[in-house]
Amino acid sequence: LNVFRMKLLGAEVCPVSSGSKTLKDAINEAIRDWVTNVRDSYYLLGSVVGPHPYPTMVRDFQSIIGKETKQQILEKCGRLPDYIIACVGGGSNAIGIFHPFVDDKDVKFIGVEAAGRGLNTGKHAASLVAGRAGVLHGTKSYVLQDDAGQICQTHSIAPGLDYPGVGPEHSYYKAVGRANYVAVDDNMALEAFQLLCQTEGIIPALEPAHAVSYAAKMASSLDKEQIIVVNLSGRGDKDIDIVAKALGVRL
Repeated sequence: LNVFRMKLLGAEVCPVSSGSKTLKDAINEAIRDWVTNVRDSYYLLGSVVGPHPYPTMVRDFQSIIGKETKQQILEKCGRLPDYIIACVGGGSNAIGIFHPFVDDKDVKFIGVEAAGRGLNTGKHAASLVAGRAGVLHGTKSYVLQDDAGQICQTHSIAPGLDYPGVGPEHSYYKAVGRANYVAVDDNMALEAFQLLCQTEGIIPALEPAHAVSYAAKMASSLDKEQIIVVNLSGRGDKDIDIVAKALGVRL
């Protein structure tokens, strides 16, 4: 659906035919084309990964999410939230909402990665939960890699989380203890997708459905006065076919 919209707006979209044909491979090909045609091309990246200054640039642009959240929560509730929860693939939506609150130490950050079919299966995309330090696309960060340092194949039902690395600022937040990172599997994300549809009439993208899942689980252990902000980073129109197939529904 998103690709069709782009084409309607006049974009030429080149599908990736190499590797696992996921986000990692798309970035590989984009960088390869850019350095080959550097005189007449421009590399534009939408996530906080890749070489400097891209992670910083994207963070600063995406920080409008956190700035607006801070303004609105103060207007509506008169105080800052206790928790901010966001899904993490490359990590752009999460760093966008986290960064304006980074000096507010009472606001706890929780990033939710994709556990895919399970952390013990090898078919997941939880770089911060299950990865180790490495270099990917010009950035040192937490990476899913084998013993020889080769990048592992990843899996997530959410296309935007299907990436074997993460933005370096998230790695820093983990290292200094500013944020906690957890993982939610495909089935839990599907349940949260349906939960939000049925209770709020909102069809979320599968990526933030991971964050919704963890928030719903955590909320039961908190006092009712505590405030959780979940960053609902995308709409689920694009994922209807994926969800229907996973639920055994023919469209």
